[in-house]
Amino acid sequence: MTNSASTRSWKRWAPYLGVAVIVLYCLAPFYWMAATAFRRPSDQFDLSPLPQVWSLENFRAVFAPDVGFGWALLNSFVVASVTTLLTLVVGMTTAYALARLHFRGKNAVLALIIACSMFPGISLIVPLLKLFTDIGWINTYQAMVLPSLSFALPLAVWNLTTFFRQMPVELEQAAMVDGCTPGQAFRKVIVPLAAPGVFTTAILTFIMAWNEFIIALSMVNEKEMQTVTVAISKFVGAQGHEQPFGTQMAAGVIVTVPLVVAVLIFQRRIIAGLTSGGLK
Repeated sequence: MTNSASTRSWKRWAPYLGVAVIVLYCLAPFYWMAATAFRRPSDQFDLSPLPQVWSLENFRAVFAPDVGFGWALLNSFVVASVTTLLTLVVGMTTAYALARLHFRGKNAVLALIIACSMFPGISLIVPLLKLFTDIGWINTYQAMVLPSLSFALPLAVWNLTTFFRQMPVELEQAAMVDGCTPGQAFRKVIVPLAAPGVFTTAILTFIMAWNEFIIALSMVNEKEMQTVTVAISKFVGAQGHEQPFGTQMAAGVIVTVPLVVAVLIFQRRIIAGLTSGGLK
């Protein structure tokens, strides 16, 4: 009986233990980043779990006037927001058309769309750099938004197409019986009910655009236009040649905070969308 009880107890707690191990494994780098950010620059190689002396000196160094990190944050927000907005507008209409229209080769079109996201970004940098140089787009927002859009759209279309397929076509038909045009039925009925899928796609797109590095590094060479990922990679120490780990970790904490806030905000809207959709 004792062995049987212990076996049942182990089976009951084993999933929780597994989840705890995975969570600790995933959060350990972020914990070390935060701990290093709050150390004094003289203690940046200290291996203690917590800072011996808590300091904000690294954060003050991030926002020093000559660093330009505030402009980098603004640039990243603009690029990520515009990319997300354009991805949702184009992706929603494209996904809805693919979900509702019936034509030969539709699956091939979907496969081609998702295949576009499989190309490594580095392979497109040289032709895009040549093109943007010829048309005068270097050091502009569009030089960062459009390439990011080309990688975000395939995943958005794929995710939203699957979501729209699960929604019964009778919803649009009922709306059109009540006098709506197809466009009005899509805008007033389908889009509100599709809020969970739309906000999930928005989260993924914003995070991808916010973390993008190689495109921003290649298309921008002016300090005033660089994004946070590029700005962090170009940090130098006080003497210009040492590795400023503490300042980089502090910048990493600052860059992570908007993503956490965005996820929390969108999670609430996803839950609200699921609840309203179930009640309707």
